[in-house]
Amino acid sequence: MSSTNHNGRVFWTAAVLVIVLDVITKALAVRYLLPEHVPHDIVGSVVRFTLAFNPGAAFSMSLGDYSRYAFGLFALIALVVLWWLYRQSKPGEVVRALSLGLAFGGAAGNLLDRVRSAAGVVDFIDIGVGDVRFWTFNVADSAVTVGAILLAWVLWREDRRTLAEAAAEAAAREP
Repeated sequence: MSSTNHNGRVFWTAAVLVIVLDVITKALAVRYLLPEHVPHDIVGSVVRFTLAFNPGAAFSMSLGDYSRYAFGLFALIALVVLWWLYRQSKPGEVVRALSLGLAFGGAAGNLLDRVRSAAGVVDFIDIGVGDVRFWTFNVADSAVTVGAILLAWVLWREDRRTLAEAAAEAAAREP
């Protein structure tokens, strides 16, 4: 088994699992959490499931009537960029492939919602204490966030390694 194939297995497994979990959890949310905006306590009032449809983007950003199309286009561009970054990864860069697969799956999951319905992306995970609540989100949003944080960590480590190698080469050239 080559490392490239292993990267592919990691990338595609993460992406497909996120998409499948996202589609299933959103379908369950729409089926069991109606009506919208009525909280259902899961872990006290700290973790609740509250159905919401977000026609905008993260944090309910909106471009008015064009939100569905504009954010759908942004998602397509993100998918192309994530795919390109994955294709640029070297054999054995498994954590990088995982981070890109998570982000790819999350972007694809939310894009599916935009294509499927003008109502917007299904959000339902509602976390907070009392009236201090985080934005309502979904599995796809979580995967994008975890993937982005993981990718930032991978890139930070790569930068540190590159700087250390450059410093070692410079030190070796000095008399």
